[in-house]
Amino acid sequence: MGWFGSKDWNVVAIIFERPDLYRVNGNRGSGGNATTMRDAAKNHPRTIFWGVFDQKGGFLEGGPAAGANSISTTVLQKLVREVASNPSVREILAVLEAGKESKVSKPLVWTGYPAKGESK
Repeated sequence: MGWFGSKDWNVVAIIFERPDLYRVNGNRGSGGNATTMRDAAKNHPRTIFWGVFDQKGGFLEGGPAAGANSISTTVLQKLVREVASNPSVREILAVLEAGKESKVSKPLVWTGYPAKGESK
């Protein structure tokens, strides 16, 4: 939050691509635009997890979304525990915080993907 309570958020969504690949999408926005971006991330049908971060990388709010139905409960629990400290997420946040880009996307590098052949 800024001086007068305006929002300056980084919104991150973990998007399901396939069982062994998720994508990290990050957007920076302020004011009403930040709220719109948060709601879009929450409501995207393939969003596994969404999160809102401040410009210092602090987690403000977030949670599982509709795309979480594409993965097992065990994998989801591990992702929720690790998302804020995941190197891919931290890299996205660093770019957004620096103001270099307002939108960034990259594959999620993570050791928690289910083993090949493991079902939901």
